[in-house]
Amino acid sequence: MADKSFEQSVIAERSMLVKFARLHLQEDAAEDVAQETLLAALQNAAGFSGKSSLRTWLVGILKHKIVDLIRKEKKYVQITQEETGDPTDFDVLFDDTGHWAEAPADWGNPAETLQQSQFFDIMDFCLNKLTPVMARVFSMRELFEFEIAEICKELKITASNCSVLLYRARMQLRLCLDQNWFDGRTSGA
Repeated sequence: MADKSFEQSVIAERSMLVKFARLHLQEDAAEDVAQETLLAALQNAAGFSGKSSLRTWLVGILKHKIVDLIRKEKKYVQITQEETGDPTDFDVLFDDTGHWAEAPADWGNPAETLQQSQFFDIMDFCLNKLTPVMARVFSMRELFEFEIAEICKELKITASNCSVLLYRARMQLRLCLDQNWFDGRTSGA
């Protein structure tokens, strides 16, 4: 059994786990999977070695639980045309030759950044600014490591539509993170 301080630290992450799960699942399922994550963490406290932050460890457990639920119950909704976004949203980022109009900001060491808990708040803020379908596609690919074919099958979309959604999600996240994290301003969340 986990000691009291570990137990309190795990339970303190509940709201973050629920917010993360809501990006991928319906409300009730998100609450359930977050609760299952907390229970699994508390039952397997010895599995936490401290090599990563507690939050990173918990998100890892949560990711596996969400993937299992997605595969089991297919909780994703159909995509509407308005959720895919405007293809010209990012034209201002490129010059006439297709190169960056302004070089992307230096994001430093991504591994160190991910260990900073405030980054997760900004990343959550940025993910929540995406359309629901973009957040789902991005998460399925980048966080849950689904193959493109599996995402297309689950969401009933074409590979080219999936690629467009991934591109737009990455670009919107880049812009949001540039504005709210990497330039030193954290006022967005």
